[in-house]
Amino acid sequence: MIPIRDTPHGATFAVRVQPRARKNAVVGEIGDALKIALTAPPIEGRANEACIAFLAEFLKVPRSSVTIAAGQTSRNKVIRARGLTATEVADRLRVASPGFPRRTS
Repeated sequence: MIPIRDTPHGATFAVRVQPRARKNAVVGEIGDALKIALTAPPIEGRANEACIAFLAEFLKVPRSSVTIAAGQTSRNKVIRARGLTATEVADRLRVASPGFPRRTS
């Protein structure tokens, strides 16, 4: 399971974005990051906007609650979900993505 951390500003976790994919989807884990495929190209911030929109829908929160805390110009990003705890994010990822690893503890 990817590490999800509680911070004073919300839960944070790492993602690895694969732009220009066939469809928007969570495709698994790569290292300590959640791997996300997005149809948007990495041009003029379109992949970043698609990433925020996709994760907001995936986590069932408003788009304004999801921000890219680090990695604006990289495939590797740190996502911040305001208003959610690390446990809530992990639970929503598990429910929304059947292939997401189950908690073992």
